[in-house]
Amino acid sequence: MNETLKRSISGAIYVILLLASILYSTESFFILFGIFLIIAIYEFSHLVQINSVFPILFGIIFYAGINLLSHYNKQTTNFLNKTFQSEFNLNINIQQLDLILLAVTIVVSVKCILFLFYDSIQKISTSSKYLYLLGYITLPFIFITKISFGINNYNPKIIVGLFILIWTNDTFAYIVGKSIGKRKLFERISPKKTIEGFVGGVLFAVLASYLISKYYIEIAEGKTFIWIIIALIVGAFGTIGDLIESKFKRIAGVKDSGIIMPGHGGILDRLDSVIFVAPIIFLFYQILNYVS
Repeated sequence: MNETLKRSISGAIYVILLLASILYSTESFFILFGIFLIIAIYEFSHLVQINSVFPILFGIIFYAGINLLSHYNKQTTNFLNKTFQSEFNLNINIQQLDLILLAVTIVVSVKCILFLFYDSIQKISTSSKYLYLLGYITLPFIFITKISFGINNYNPKIIVGLFILIWTNDTFAYIVGKSIGKRKLFERISPKKTIEGFVGGVLFAVLASYLISKYYIEIAEGKTFIWIIIALIVGAFGTIGDLIESKFKRIAGVKDSGIIMPGHGGILDRLDSVIFVAPIIFLFYQILNYVS
């Protein structure tokens, strides 16, 4: 099969599956990203050369447990209290739990950014591999589900809008970089990325954010700046996320993280931007809530 046709078909299936699960229901959204998490853990474990069985089991339990406690808190708490009422009375503070998980993720994200600049490192310690699995892979998937709820209830438009921004940024970074890109952004990690492409991607993402806030999500007057800031976060941190995954692949000596998507690579290759962006957007949510 022609490579371009193969890439187009697998890309179309991915987008249709993604949008259908997000728009259909909260549960289908959780399930799909749970499956994505399992695949991402498997791919990352393969990249850093560790056994994937325990990380996958831990990821499934942790992802399911946190989402049950976060989004079905009342039902879960009542069930556990009835089950263990003779031993303890469960009282879960979700906000504190979120802040603890966010702090861990941010610390690992900073470690990932510093990792980009360590030219001499060609091997990753075992402890760092598991730390990356937790803070770079597993926790970001949890924050993807959390940001889809906005302030209160599940709002599929939020997560669809986020993916639109990421796709816009990636597409126009490629187009602008291919057309006029001359100065390399981070040549030793990703030789094809250019500063011009990066700026072009961010500018078009900002334009897309304005259109999303005005015609798709239709947020309150004067609040357009929220989605513009999200676009800037996507442009900056999405690019960093892409570079970080490229660094892991470079050390592993592979072109793609996996083969599940013909012509595109693995799930990590498709979600490397969003998993690095999601915790930062969740942090932005917390700052907005605190200020308001």
